[in-house]
Amino acid sequence: MVQDVRFLTDESGERVAVLLDLATYQQLMASNNDPELLTSLNSHELTALAESALSLETQAHLTDLLERNTEGQLLTNELADLDQLLAQVDYLNILKARARYTLEHSSQIDALAS
Repeated sequence: MVQDVRFLTDESGERVAVLLDLATYQQLMASNNDPELLTSLNSHELTALAESALSLETQAHLTDLLERNTEGQLLTNELADLDQLLAQVDYLNILKARARYTLEHSSQIDALAS
């Protein structure tokens, strides 16, 4: 991703600015406008989200519904409950993927700054 990076330093040697080639700058700007990035969360929150899971109670209920559905033993309201739980799992997996994606993006930006 990074082609050519140069740093400007002050008299004490501290980095105060960075110069990027145009292609790298354009890549960074494009990724900053990425709607998939969860920019309002810090790295600790992103890590917690990326490693999150259903509660033990919800997982047990889901497992029970799935087993009983395989056997064809679910009532109409239980089928609706199963559909809702599966949708929640899908949403959670999407959020976890976005958190991992954001963490990866942040590590690339941090690598650029070092």
